Amino acid sequence: MASELTRIAASLRRSPVYVTPSMASALPAPERLLQAIRSAPVPVFAVIVPLVAGGAWPDAEHLADAVHGRMRRDGVYLTLDEGSSNEIAAREYGVDRDSIDAAGAVNLDPAMDSASLTDRLTRCVELITSGRAHAVYQEQSDALDRRIRNESPGGGGHSLAYGLGGGAAVAVAAVAGLLVWRQRRVPRPRPALTGARTTAELRERAEAELVRLGEALEDKPDDTPGLREALDAYSAAGKALDAARTVPDLAGVLVLVDMGGDAAGGQEPTPLCFFNPLHGDGPVAVRWRAVGGRERLTVRACGACARAVRARKTPDVLRDGATPYYEVDPARSVWATTGYGQIRGDLVQRVLRGDLRRA
Repeated sequence: MASELTRIAASLRRSPVYVTPSMASALPAPERLLQAIRSAPVPVFAVIVPLVAGGAWPDAEHLADAVHGRMRRDGVYLTLDEGSSNEIAAREYGVDRDSIDAAGAVNLDPAMDSASLTDRLTRCVELITSGRAHAVYQEQSDALDRRIRNESPGGGGHSLAYGLGGGAAVAVAAVAGLLVWRQRRVPRPRPALTGARTTAELRERAEAELVRLGEALEDKPDDTPGLREALDAYSAAGKALDAARTVPDLAGVLVLVDMGGDAAGGQEPTPLCFFNPLHGDGPVAVRWRAVGGRERLTVRACGACARAVRARKTPDVLRDGATPYYEVDPARSVWATTGYGQIRGDLVQRVLRGDLRRA
């Protein structure tokens, strides 16, 4: 890995675009991309190498961190996204250009679905340069939400938003929309709408999502891959809903429902935002260490929380009373113990065996 890293850094010092030889055909004509990078207001580097679980570069964050560390040059680092060979990821060091939103906007844009990797990267750089990356990402998110509602049975709204605790806007991606989305292979991440609803309505919507998941699972053939895992998650969500007393509990119900939707969809799981599952999908992997903690963890977060962590700011964390949920005594919170399933992968099993009663 060290020799490859040295080769990548040496190449990037000559040209801001590096493509590993095995992927040369994916970026045959980078001239437009190079021109866009030269026009950007901050340094931009594109590093196109395969990301393989268990390999030298298991995800976009490890790759970008390693290359930045060797280069010692701040700027935007663009890579492939580990979730899909057709999607791109962005990571910023010492700059703030909403590049994560720029990559997200490209990944969500239906016009980019059949575009070449060169065109996708070029569009991402153009958004970074324009200063409109966040606005365009929000436009694409809203458009995708409308498509989900229109394509779902009944045309009802399946991305829900609630304001909890002082009217702060939080969002939940619903399973019915999720299943339609993944069956049609619409790009991630799931969008979030904003609104102001009560905790009671959050419970009501959680109940509705659990019912929708149950109905979806009833239609699945017995030999459907992942069905057993989906049914276990469904059962766990039901137990969690019966025991739910707080907003973090209801967030846990939605996390379990989301896990069931992931399993039923036959896709790699896409967890909800670690810092606040009510934000929706966590498409960005970030390295994070809790205040006072020693261990650095890799967690998945929404774009806003990821930007906060990378800027060494406190993200918009879901709180249990006045305490961030993950700082609650693990002996009384299965959500804190597992990080809603991101710190430990046995959340479903813990709920099914009765850990909620001990929490």
